[in-house]
Amino acid sequence: MSTTPQDIRAALSRVINPDTRKTLAVTEPELQITAAGAVFDITVTLGYPIFNGEAALRQVIESALAAAQVPLGALDFQSRIATHAVQRGLRPLDSVRNIIAVASGKGGVGKSTTSVNLALALHAQGARVGLLDADIYGPSVPIMLGLSGKPKSVDGKSMEPMVGHGLQANSIGFLMDDDGPAIWRGPMVTQALTQLLSLTKWDNLDYLIVDMPPGTGDIALTMAQKVPLTGAVIVTTPQDLALADARKGLIMFQKVDVPVLGIVENMSMHVCSNCGHTEAIFGQDGGRQLAAAYHLPWLGGLPLQLDIREQTDSGRPSVVAAPDGQAAGLYHQIARQLAIHVAGQPLDDSGTRPRVVARGT
Repeated sequence: MSTTPQDIRAALSRVINPDTRKTLAVTEPELQITAAGAVFDITVTLGYPIFNGEAALRQVIESALAAAQVPLGALDFQSRIATHAVQRGLRPLDSVRNIIAVASGKGGVGKSTTSVNLALALHAQGARVGLLDADIYGPSVPIMLGLSGKPKSVDGKSMEPMVGHGLQANSIGFLMDDDGPAIWRGPMVTQALTQLLSLTKWDNLDYLIVDMPPGTGDIALTMAQKVPLTGAVIVTTPQDLALADARKGLIMFQKVDVPVLGIVENMSMHVCSNCGHTEAIFGQDGGRQLAAAYHLPWLGGLPLQLDIREQTDSGRPSVVAAPDGQAAGLYHQIARQLAIHVAGQPLDDSGTRPRVVARGT
């Protein structure tokens, strides 16, 4: 009795994807089956960057097919990043499939360093990625990406993003004098940020990482309400004071219907640059416990390490300065988990809903 594509789909319908811990999607276009003579070629499409993580999935698929006695030819994987749902009343940007806010309840927890390295890791994994510096009072993306100058405008109305290490980027820091402080009130800041987002000609991005301003004040709240977000990541340290503020940040996002995609714990351990001794100087497992308490994904922890700071200050963050280093590996793991959780969010259906237009009578 010959094998049919329906037999293959039935055999694979019970396979658990080790990445998502859900059953494998077996309908088109996620699973494509082609007869190639006496064997079948199979292509699996994933909703997140493949990177180097398909080995475990390949093994379980090959095992399931072998058990069903399916004559397998080629087994290929490809990535297709979809546009996911945003807050009610908003629509995703045409040129950006997913906007992800990276936030913290307070400053000084390494939020910007985490933002830029996660963006670089997603780019290195094969995604099209942008980075928006939304910290008006302390823009740091120009320094972190080693960029200077001002964005160009071809039409006099919009800005071309700056490009650093493959990332499309924009920041109020590109538009201000190097030493000039941003002495603006809240409404001016919010307007500047929304214009910075909407007037930048982002080029076909899978992910736009937004380095949010610290805190949960009016600026952060308005951004969370007006920017079409797929989700948010909360960065904290294990310290009790940081955790208390991080808790406020995640509750803020939940109240405005923005999914919290996970918790990142920065400065989990201090690593001595001389002897390699590690010490939990800010406490231990606080971020992991916060994630567990609110039933949120734990994305991972990062050490307090001298070279992370030095590399970021030099304009070559860890992911590009030392791509095979321990820190880069940790950022890649966190970025991969983040992309997987984004892929698990509901898909955008705004294109199927009619626009509501108010007209005067």
